[in-house]
Order: sequence, then structure tokens, then C-alpha cells
Amino acid sequence: MTNGTAGAGGGDGIRWLADAGGSLDGVVFARGIPPQELARRMGADPAAATRPISGTEVWELDIEVYRPSDDGDGVIRVGEAGGWSFAVEYGDSTGGERLTEIACDGAEVVHFRPMPEHPPALLDYARDGAVLCGFGLAEERWRWGREPDLLLPDLVAAGVLEADGVTYRGPVGESHEAVRRRALGAVERRFGLTLPRAVLGDLRLPAYAVRGTPGLELQAR
Repeated sequence: MTNGTAGAGGGDGIRWLADAGGSLDGVVFARGIPPQELARRMGADPAAATRPISGTEVWELDIEVYRPSDDGDGVIRVGEAGGWSFAVEYGDSTGGERLTEIACDGAEVVHFRPMPEHPPALLDYARDGAVLCGFGLAEERWRWGREPDLLLPDLVAAGVLEADGVTYRGPVGESHEAVRRRALGAVERRFGLTLPRAVLGDLRLPAYAVRGTPGLELQAR
């Protein structure tokens, strides 16, 4: 793993994100564009990357998540794994509001937001400048987008929902955590997504400011 790029052959998948909690504020996966272009589409100056920093060092940055009557600071760390670029989001990031912009010119985008303070966790899939489908994890019966049932066969095959798209298939009393892992597993298999667990630890990736004025100066190249 060099130059801020995660190895494409990693087998960590994305199901582990169901248990990531507050370790990150979101992950944007994009296929069809390199990591630097993903950063640009999320609002970064592509020439303003920091030196590669770890998942623990990012929390040492001067990031003001919330400012009354103004934007907070948003930071991303970018890399590539499994043929997809990814941006790990921290603070007041831009993945949600720029989703259709990121998904323009042939790019495909999957956006995951843990939402630990306001469940459920959310997942969206966008392509050709539009959100095609999305749902809350453990609330998959409520779906949205231009093609809300696009991933329904995958959720059925994973044992999350019955074919009616409403009834849950898991055993009585199954935890929401287990449902979330199965739903993320369905998306992982459909798109071949993977994210190294080390992204939250010692994996070093370049960081960019995407909103506000986070203090990245000490991490400059």
C-alpha cells in the first residue's frame, strides 16, 4: 500500500461498517473516477492534499464540526480498493448533498452514513447524476430513489426481506446489528465493495478539506 492507495485485493468487505459507530461520519465509494477526482467532486482543491495521515491522526486535526449560523469543517481521506475510489468522511462533510454531482459523467457512487446519533444508518446508490435507490439499514422496507427496488433482489437473496419487499425474513428477536450486517453484505456482493479496516487505524491516506476551514496546515506535504 503506497501513495495513499489501499491494495485492491483486500478481503475486509464493508459489513464491518455496521459496527464502526462514531469512528467516521460516512464513506463515499465511487467507481469510474480516481481518488483525486472524487475529492474534487466533493469540494476539495485537488492540489491541496495533505501528506498521508492515519485514521488516528485525523482526530488530532483542528476540525470544528459545528458552528452556529455557519458551516462546520469537513475533511476526507481518500484511497482506492477493489476497483473503487473511496473517501472516508469526518465532520461536516459533503458526500450526502453532492451525491448526484459525484455520480455524473458515468460514475457510480455508493454512500454509507452510520448516523449513530440519529439512526438508522443510511445507504444510497447513485449513477448518471441521480439517486437510483436508498434505504435505512434495518429499515429496508422503506426505500427511495428513481428505482427504489433496484437492490430488492439482493436484499431478498441475503435473507433481509421477503420477495414482497416489506416482510423481514430474519428470526424473531434478531438484533438490528445483525440485520445491518446482512444488508451491507448484500451491497458488498452486488458491487464488489471493500474497505480495509486499517483505514480507521494505521493506514495512511492523503486528506483534503471539503468544507469550512479545518486546520490541516501541520499536515501539509
